[in-house]
Amino acid sequence: MEHDGQLQLYAAVANQLKEAHAGVRALQVPEGVRMALTRKLLVVTASAKHDLADAARRLERFAADLDAGRIPGEDR
Repeated sequence: MEHDGQLQLYAAVANQLKEAHAGVRALQVPEGVRMALTRKLLVVTASAKHDLADAARRLERFAADLDAGRIPGEDR
């Protein structure tokens, strides 16, 4: 049963990563900012290989920051 929960979490994180990448591509920001955001997503992807729960938390914070308009490196 625990294995099923892990698979569901993996699928959820994979879907959220896909959505996050699409969201970053859609942002109207300078290319340097877009690259920095993409690198952050790649770090989350890499961390999912070692600690899936931590990756899910990181991804949730990343998405919350984007939703709140907190985009690192963007001049306002």
